[in-house]
Amino acid sequence: MPLDEDGPSWKKRAEDIRDIYEFREVLGTGAFSEVVLAEEKKTQKLVAIKCIPKKALEGKETSIENEIAVLRKIKHTNIVSLEDIYDSRSHLYLIMQLVSGGELFDRIVEKGFYTEKDASQLIKQILDAVKYLHDMGIVHRDLKPENLLYYSIDEDSKIMISDFGLSKIEGSGSVMSTACGTPGYVAPEVLAQKPYSKAVDCWSIGVIAYILLCGYPPFYDENDAKLFEQILKAEYEFDSPYWDDISDSAKDFIQHLMEKDPNKRITCDQALQHPWIAGDTALDKNIHESVSEQIRKNFAKSRWKQAFNATAVVRHMRKLQLGTSQEGPGQTTPTSPCHGNLLMPGDNHGCQDCCSPKSSENNSLAYSTQHCAQSNRV
Repeated sequence: MPLDEDGPSWKKRAEDIRDIYEFREVLGTGAFSEVVLAEEKKTQKLVAIKCIPKKALEGKETSIENEIAVLRKIKHTNIVSLEDIYDSRSHLYLIMQLVSGGELFDRIVEKGFYTEKDASQLIKQILDAVKYLHDMGIVHRDLKPENLLYYSIDEDSKIMISDFGLSKIEGSGSVMSTACGTPGYVAPEVLAQKPYSKAVDCWSIGVIAYILLCGYPPFYDENDAKLFEQILKAEYEFDSPYWDDISDSAKDFIQHLMEKDPNKRITCDQALQHPWIAGDTALDKNIHESVSEQIRKNFAKSRWKQAFNATAVVRHMRKLQLGTSQEGPGQTTPTSPCHGNLLMPGDNHGCQDCCSPKSSENNSLAYSTQHCAQSNRV
């Protein structure tokens, strides 16, 4: 069904979205959309609005309807939620929870103390969320560190999963074979173009756990063909000296998730029962210096545009907390995160005319994302 027809009942009509929301600043631009920080005029609640021009969706109506169907089903404390959908003559507006705590790697680097136990607690939250998705028949398909954002700037903030651009709701007993995801985090069966299902997410969680414990990716090569070969063979090491102080239990946990054979790979349910998650085998030794040094070397900040700039939100929220904002009332701890790249890459149609707030500050936004740089390990 074309998006400009009446459509499903969950869409609300809005001739001008600015009658309902005051746009603050652009948080990022996607392949054919823009994400804007906005304040609901009635409640002063801060949200992230994904503005999607309908011109960019011609021929892609099924794709966007699928993504909205996925989002509308999801209600979990560690997963971004879709709060509202507005439909105008020219745009579709997805009103998302706003995340204000910044990116996972930034928080780890900023810490002065970081242990296996911290990593274990992070992974447990991710496992809980992905188990919830899997129980609903949803496969994320693109789990990676830059899709993990903190709910707030509080020290004890929970972690949130964002970005459902590659999500897929499984039919009963179905398998998928579309090659998608980010190469360094994608499971061998995806690269091999074999049918796959929920197990691909468990592999990606294993890769994330690996990085959280050493600060560098298990697979890396500037040559994509060689990178794919490493992943296809599941060739990775626990290199000395970076892994010398990491527990055998942590390594066992990773090996069970980064198992080449998806049929032998542990599920989220099983991973949640592993002693490194459910028991007391995760060590309390401070590994911050080594891990943060490797994160800085191997995950350099890129100024490439992305669909969500977590740093801009952190800056904005700190201004509000300090009382220095001249932009009117707002929440000190908003109800969490923006959706990242909701959509499959498509035509590069922007929507600046409709979505860009009238502010010169937006032009200087530093769009940043975690991008795997050349390995600097010796």
